[in-house]
Amino acid sequence: MQVYRGMDIGTAKPNAASRRRYGYHLIDLVEPSQDLSVAEYQARGARVIDELADAGEHVILAGGSGLHLRALIDPLEFPPTDGELRSVLEAATPQSLVEELISADSGAGDVMDLANPRRVLRAVEVLRLTGKTPSSRVVGPQATAVRRYVPSRPFVGIGVDPGGELAERVTERFDSMLASGLLAEVAALTPVMGRTARQAVGYKELISVVTGEASLEEGSTEAIRATMALAKRQRTFFGRDPRISWIPWHHDPNERLAAAWSQLEGLWTS
Repeated sequence: MQVYRGMDIGTAKPNAASRRRYGYHLIDLVEPSQDLSVAEYQARGARVIDELADAGEHVILAGGSGLHLRALIDPLEFPPTDGELRSVLEAATPQSLVEELISADSGAGDVMDLANPRRVLRAVEVLRLTGKTPSSRVVGPQATAVRRYVPSRPFVGIGVDPGGELAERVTERFDSMLASGLLAEVAALTPVMGRTARQAVGYKELISVVTGEASLEEGSTEAIRATMALAKRQRTFFGRDPRISWIPWHHDPNERLAAAWSQLEGLWTS
């Protein structure tokens, strides 16, 4: 979500001083009214990584979005999308979309969750645009490489285990964001936020506060709950990746940095 301009406090975007000191990329790419797809992020990110690599620079990918990370290091392919077709499909009943999918691909249920309306809709959209069925899309060298975690570019992965006091840290972090002006930031952005930006954790819950549908206490409680749920999903997602080496949580960031650097040196030389 740091790709969206103006979404600074709620995404913990690096401040101006940090950006001057270090070379940050893929930040403030588009207005929050726009929807930046993962495919576009992948294309822009690949160009940046290639340019830095050609200049002899090492690249650090930092963040919590597993899909966006894998889009930059793995051979993920993103089929086309179409806004008009998407609107038509969103107006259809979920069951009719499932039936259309099964009619074209009787084995679709073996390779995807037919109980997930969002994924079914996307599969039907891809089917109509490309003629490719879910079963046909999971075969081939690139799809196999993605399933087996074979990267398209060399990298080493390090994860920081969240430890046992995550809920307390999440609450403190959110309270700090509120104290820094998060609610005012959300209020200013709400009229111009597009579909993707409005789904950002923290922003989505505070939009209800801005519109008067919830109190600040209710919105804050929901934002903290959503953040914890996101953290759990992230840990599950990254936990499946055998290429990531994990270091234990430590309250001192310098200790975490030392542990990460030690892991990095060992992984890089091996």
